[in-house]
Amino acid sequence: MTATTDRATAAPVETLTVTIDGVGVQVPKGTLVIRAAERAGIAIPRFCDHPLLKPAGACRQCLVEVSTPDREGNLRAMPKPQASCTLEATPGMVVATQHTSDVADKAQHGIMEFLLINHPLDCPVCDKGGECPLQNQAMSNGRSTTRFVDIKRTFPKPLKISTQILLDRDRCILCQRCTRFSSEIAGDPFIALQGRSGGTPGREVHGLNGSQIGTFDTQVLHFADGDHQPRTLAPEVSGPDGEPGVAGSLSAGPLGVAEQDTSGRPFASYFSGNTIQICPVGALTSAAYRFRSRPFDLVSTESVAEHDASGSAIRVDHRRGVVLRRQAGDDPEVNEEWITDKDRFAFTWQSAPDRLTVPLVRDEETGELVPTSWSEALDLAATALRNAGQSSGAGQGSGVGLLPGGRLTLEDAYAWSKFARVVLGTNDIDHRARVHSAEEQQFLGQHVAARGLGVTFTDLEHAGQVLLVGLEPEDEAGTVFLRLRKGMLAGTVQVATVAPFLTRGSTKMRAQLVGAAPGAEPATLAAIDAASTDAETAGLAERLAAPGAVILVGERAAAVRGTLSAVAALAERTGARLAWVPRRAGERGAVDAGTLPALLPGGRLVADPAARVDVAAVWGTDRLPSTPGRDLTGILTAARDGALGALVVGGLEPADLPDPELARAALTAAGFVLQLEVRRSAVSAYADVVLPVAPPVEKAGTFVNWEGRVRPFGQVLVSRSLSDRQVLDALAAELGTPLGLRELTATHAELTELSGWEGERPGSPAAAPAETPVPSAGQALLATWKPQLDSGRLQDGEPHLAGTAHRPVVRLSAATAAGIGAVDGAPVTVGGPAGTITLPLSVTTMPDGVVWLPENSPGSNVRTLGAGVGAVVTLSGEDR
Repeated sequence: MTATTDRATAAPVETLTVTIDGVGVQVPKGTLVIRAAERAGIAIPRFCDHPLLKPAGACRQCLVEVSTPDREGNLRAMPKPQASCTLEATPGMVVATQHTSDVADKAQHGIMEFLLINHPLDCPVCDKGGECPLQNQAMSNGRSTTRFVDIKRTFPKPLKISTQILLDRDRCILCQRCTRFSSEIAGDPFIALQGRSGGTPGREVHGLNGSQIGTFDTQVLHFADGDHQPRTLAPEVSGPDGEPGVAGSLSAGPLGVAEQDTSGRPFASYFSGNTIQICPVGALTSAAYRFRSRPFDLVSTESVAEHDASGSAIRVDHRRGVVLRRQAGDDPEVNEEWITDKDRFAFTWQSAPDRLTVPLVRDEETGELVPTSWSEALDLAATALRNAGQSSGAGQGSGVGLLPGGRLTLEDAYAWSKFARVVLGTNDIDHRARVHSAEEQQFLGQHVAARGLGVTFTDLEHAGQVLLVGLEPEDEAGTVFLRLRKGMLAGTVQVATVAPFLTRGSTKMRAQLVGAAPGAEPATLAAIDAASTDAETAGLAERLAAPGAVILVGERAAAVRGTLSAVAALAERTGARLAWVPRRAGERGAVDAGTLPALLPGGRLVADPAARVDVAAVWGTDRLPSTPGRDLTGILTAARDGALGALVVGGLEPADLPDPELARAALTAAGFVLQLEVRRSAVSAYADVVLPVAPPVEKAGTFVNWEGRVRPFGQVLVSRSLSDRQVLDALAAELGTPLGLRELTATHAELTELSGWEGERPGSPAAAPAETPVPSAGQALLATWKPQLDSGRLQDGEPHLAGTAHRPVVRLSAATAAGIGAVDGAPVTVGGPAGTITLPLSVTTMPDGVVWLPENSPGSNVRTLGAGVGAVVTLSGEDR
C-alpha cells in the first residue's frame, strides 16, 4: 500500500493495487470494485449503482468474477460471481469482468433475463426510450431472444406519487435508486419499497403484496390509515385501478395539515424530480413531460438555473424552438447531479401567453398600451427621459430613478449600472426588490461586493460548524441544503440555525435551534460567546472559532435592524468565515456590478474620488455623480412626492416590496414610467413605454452565485429578443451617449478592467438594534419567509409543480393557540394595519407570542397586512 492526500480534507489516504481484466490500477482504500473498473476505463453494466448513493446491490447486473490472495499469497476465486457495486477492492484482488470472463458474462446475461421477464416491451412509447440504460444494456449484455412465453405481470397505471411524479410500476426493476435518493439525499420519505418478493397471485386482499415502489397508499397495499378510515382525494389523484387515490403517510403519527401539499397528499419533496432523472428505466415520469417527445428528437444545451442564488448547472432540452424539459447538469463543485424541482420544472414562465414580444406605448386617446416599432418606442422613451432630467417647472421634479430588480445577469446588471451613471447622471438605482436597509448596503459593500470566490459548497460540506442566520436553505437555496445535509450525514459538519422554530428542512439537517423571536436576532447573536451558559448557545462560539467554520446569512436579515451588524461582529470575534446567501439568482452579480445607490462596479464607493476616477477611466467620462443616491424606498417615496421625473423599472413586482401601496402610488404619480420586462406584470398597468427583453433561455450571460463563482451560460433558443444590456445600449444611443455594450465581448472586457479593486470599503456596519415590542393577549410578533414553491411569477404555468407546494398554514405555539381558543387545523385570522389573512392553524413548537405565515403563497401575501417582520399583529381563532 501507498499513501496519497485527499483534496477535500487534506488527510492522507492509503492506496492499493488491484488487477481488472489484466490491467493494474491503483485506487484509494475502500474503493468499490465498480469504481476501480471505471478508473481503468472498463465499463461494467449496472442499474442500482450511482456514485452519489450508498451501495445497495439491488439489481445484481454488475456481477463479476473475483479472486483474492489467501494468507499464503495464493490466488483463490470466490465461489460465485460478486456484485461489483458493493464489494470493496482489496490488495492483490484480481477481477474478471464480462469482457474476459465467461462466468461473469453468463451471470450478467442471466440477470438481464430475470429483469426483462415482467418488463413491458413498450420502448416506442416510453419516455425513456432512446436514453434508457435498460434498453442499451439489454442489447449489449442480454440475450438476443426471449425464452419467456407466459403472461407478464401488469399494474394499473399511472400511480400518482404526487401531482408532479407519475409511476408506471410495470417498468420498475426495483433498483431502489429513487428510494435511496429520497432517504439519503433529500431526506423526504415520499417514496418507498414495499411488499415482499413476488407476492400472492391474483392480488387478493388477504394475500401478500409483491415488492413494488410507491407511497403507502391504502388502495395499493390494502390497509387503512391510523383511523382505519381511508380519506379519498380528488379524482385526478389516480389509485392503482384508476379510482381516486387515498392519502397515506410515511409518518407514524396523524397527518397534520402542515404536512400536506396543496393537493391534500402528504408533502412529497422539493427534490422529487431527481428520481425521474436517475431512474434507469421509464418507471418514474413527469406529469408535464410525459408523452411529449422522444429523447432523440431533443436538442440539449448546457445552462444555469435562474431561480435561486446557487447557480445550479442544468441541461435544457428543446424541440422546434420549444423547451420541453430541464435536467440536472453534472457539476461536482456546485450542485453535483441534483437540482430542485423549481429549477427542473418551473420554466414555462419564459414562454407564457403574456410574454412581451414587441414594444408597447400608451395611447394618449384610449389610455391603452398598443404595439409599436422599436424606433418609435426608443424615441419616445429617450425624449421622456431627457425631459425628466430637467426641471419641468410644473410641480414635477427632475431626475430618474432606476429599479432593475434582482434577477438580472451580471452583464445586464452592469448595463443598468453604467446607464444610470453615464447616461442619466444619477446614483438613484437599487436592484433590491425586497426588504432592504442602509445597514445592509454597508454590509454588502464591506463583505460581499467584488470579493470573488469565497466560501464554497465544498467548504460547507466540511466546515465543522455552520450557523444559519435569516436563512432557510431548503426553501431559499435548495442546493445549499443538499450539501449541508450531505456533510451532516457524513459527520463533517454540524448545523445551527437562529430562527423561531425548527423547520422541516432544519430537522432533516439535524440542526441545533438557537431560538429567537422575530426582532430578537441581534441580541441572540450577541449572546453567542465563549462565556455563554445558555443550553442553546453553549459551545457554539468555540465551534465557530474552529478552522473552517462558516456563518451563512440570508437576505432576510436586512428586515431586522442590527442583525447584519451582529453577524459581522460575531464573525470578527470568532474568526468564522462569512457568506451572504440571497434568494434571487441575480443579486450577487448586481452587487458586483454596482446597482446600489452607494456602490459603483467592483465594490467601489460612490463617494470615493479615487474610485470614481478609476471607473471614469474605463467608462470614458469625467462626469460621474459623486453623491450616494436613494435606495428603493427612497426612490419610490421621491416619485410619489413628485421629486423625481421618471422611473425606469425592470423585473419588479409591487407585491414583493416592503410597501406595495407606496410602489403603486409612486408608479401612479411618476411623470414617466419606462418598463423593461419579459412578461406583462403589475407594473405594466402604470408604464408609458414597455420594452420587451429576453428571458434567460433566449440570451447568453452570466450569473454570479452566492459563492462568488462565475456561472456563464449560452443562448439556448434562436431568438430576435434583446437582452436588458442590448436594449439599454440602444436607448443610450438614442439619448446621444453610447454605452458601448452591444457585444458581450466588450462588456466582459470592461468588467475585467474594473475587477480587483483594493481601495476604500465602507467598513462593517454597527447599527444599534431596535427595541423588540412585547405583544399583548391576542397579539403576536410576525415571522415570515417564502417557501421554495409559492405564488412567484417564475412558477406560472406549472400546475403539476404547484400541487406539490407546502399547504399554506398559520403557525403558533400550543399556548398561543390556546390563548385565542384555536385548535390544530382550525382557521386563524392574522390582522395587520392594512388587512387580514386567514389560514388553517398548525400548532408548532415555537416561542409563545410569535406567529409565522408564508410570505407569498396562495391566500397569504404578507405584504397586504401592512406589517413587517417583528411587527405586532392581531390573532383571532375559530374553535371547532
